[in-house]
Amino acid sequence: MNKKNLLILFIFFISCKTHVNNEVTVYNNDFETNNLSNIRNGFLEQYNGSTVLGRYNCNDNKGYFNLTLNNLPKHDLITISFDLYIHDSWDGNKSAPDGPDIWQMLVDGNLYVNTTFSNSICPAGGFCSPQSYPNDYPNNYNNPKTGAYRTDLPGVCLSAGPNGTTQYKITKTFRHTNNTLLLQCLDKLVQPNSPDPKCDESWSVDNINIKAITL
Repeated sequence: MNKKNLLILFIFFISCKTHVNNEVTVYNNDFETNNLSNIRNGFLEQYNGSTVLGRYNCNDNKGYFNLTLNNLPKHDLITISFDLYIHDSWDGNKSAPDGPDIWQMLVDGNLYVNTTFSNSICPAGGFCSPQSYPNDYPNNYNNPKTGAYRTDLPGVCLSAGPNGTTQYKITKTFRHTNNTLLLQCLDKLVQPNSPDPKCDESWSVDNINIKAITL
């Protein structure tokens, strides 16, 4: 077989291996039925007319949730998607004592998101604290609210000022073959001078959807 035919055969093989053969939703939750099954450190609040998972803040001793799935069907990839709400006065990459304000997502102990968010107001000609998202922290400096889905949502606490809430659409697809999955979301917020950390900065999640994909 000549080199040209070998190349064609190789491309055909690769294309077959990357074709999606089956896609199954293994978890879907908008939390409107108050379903917290399989979630550790789960609690619910009303935000903007919807039930959300949260709000979370590590300085309030409630800075994470774990979602465990068992007995997954045979698969090659996993896609995780959800709405992430960043509430009030997140400071992004700002140095101590006000930051950095880090948010992370792990699956089976592997870090897939390690970033910062900023709801900083940018005055004309003035400084506003940058964020890493949609890139990883550190060494990435993007304008506040870069990559956001919505930037016009209300904040949670009036005392937090005019920063409001920013909504992000988080989606990650990665190789995964285990029949169990552990999703962990957490923050590392820095607020040593805040009298009410959760009112000053918090986050929540909605519309979690997890798909198992077979190639």
